[in-house]
Amino acid sequence: MTSATTPTKTTDAAHEAAPKHMRSAVPVQTRNDRFHSTDVADFPAVTGREAGWKYTPVARLAELISGVLDGAPYVYDVTTAPGVTTGWVGRDDARIGAAGKPEDRASANAWSAFEQALVVSISGEDAKEVTLTRSSLGDAPRAAHTIIETAPFSRATLILQNTGQAHLAENVELVLGESSQLTLVTVQEWDDDALHVATHFATIGRDAKLKHIAVTLGGGVVRLNPAAHLAGAGSDAELFGAYFADAGQHLEQQVYVFHDAANTRSRVTYKGALQGENARTVWIGDVLIGPKAVGTDTYEQNRNLVLTDGARADSVPNLEIETGDIVGAGHASATGRFDDEQLFYLQSRGITEDEARRLVVRGFLSEIVQQIGSPALQERLQAAIEAELEAVTVATR
Repeated sequence: MTSATTPTKTTDAAHEAAPKHMRSAVPVQTRNDRFHSTDVADFPAVTGREAGWKYTPVARLAELISGVLDGAPYVYDVTTAPGVTTGWVGRDDARIGAAGKPEDRASANAWSAFEQALVVSISGEDAKEVTLTRSSLGDAPRAAHTIIETAPFSRATLILQNTGQAHLAENVELVLGESSQLTLVTVQEWDDDALHVATHFATIGRDAKLKHIAVTLGGGVVRLNPAAHLAGAGSDAELFGAYFADAGQHLEQQVYVFHDAANTRSRVTYKGALQGENARTVWIGDVLIGPKAVGTDTYEQNRNLVLTDGARADSVPNLEIETGDIVGAGHASATGRFDDEQLFYLQSRGITEDEARRLVVRGFLSEIVQQIGSPALQERLQAAIEAELEAVTVATR
């Protein structure tokens, strides 16, 4: 949806006038007017007919959406770097909620259940890389809350590595100080039966830059929703995603970018491949250019490559504009199969059909992996994609 004029908005007063359990059903006119609450009791039961849930297998996620969650601190491993500290804080810490608040019941359920939040603090102008690994969460329903804060002018790459078993609902808050630069890479290589529902809230200060990269290869159902609030003048957000869905996997991402300040920039690029019966991916991209966001420059796109029959990709880009004084705004979406001309060209050079297919997919997803900037991680993820492609070759012989 694109609008060059300011639409009529549903006010906060309208939400407050409605009963708590009905507020999320009040019609809204823009993406930013959705109901927010940190209390799960404020949200009605999820039926799967709601706009934010209609593509999601809600029955498979019922325990995370409405069930009792263990919110105790968990075991994690983290590498060290100058200027980077981690630690647990109580629910009364003033930083909790600084980046955003839940818009859906699963996010609110995690928020209501966590006992302590894990805080990652980053300072220092020298570039640094840190990896935080979670590999022993287990298969019991669990809640988690993470805060990542960057001091003014700091620079860092933070890799969130997720492996093993998990039935996890979580919220991750990113608070970027003035002129700081953060590359956040979240890698989902969960076991095949893992369930993961996450919302990443980011608020980006003046002249700060966030590069958010989500790579999802494992898990039974993974729903990862990043939301970037360009709150400071001159702030910048790049959101990238790469995903590979096998038979029975459901990989979903709902991206939201809110241009709230002047002269802000954003780029969203998500690319996915699917193979196997009932492989499913969902991408929804919402961009809102607010009335104060003059000079906005934004573009979002999603590309999907369907490798076999029985796979399905849903892709829904949305754009809302509340000021006419912008540099540019656009969106694109495409889903298709192999390009026969590319395959013919490669085979004409003596490359076998199987290898030609692998080369096409490898190049398709490598654009995203190469954005990471960590050679060791890029090499490992390329190897993981190669393993997925080998499985495709075996399945289609």
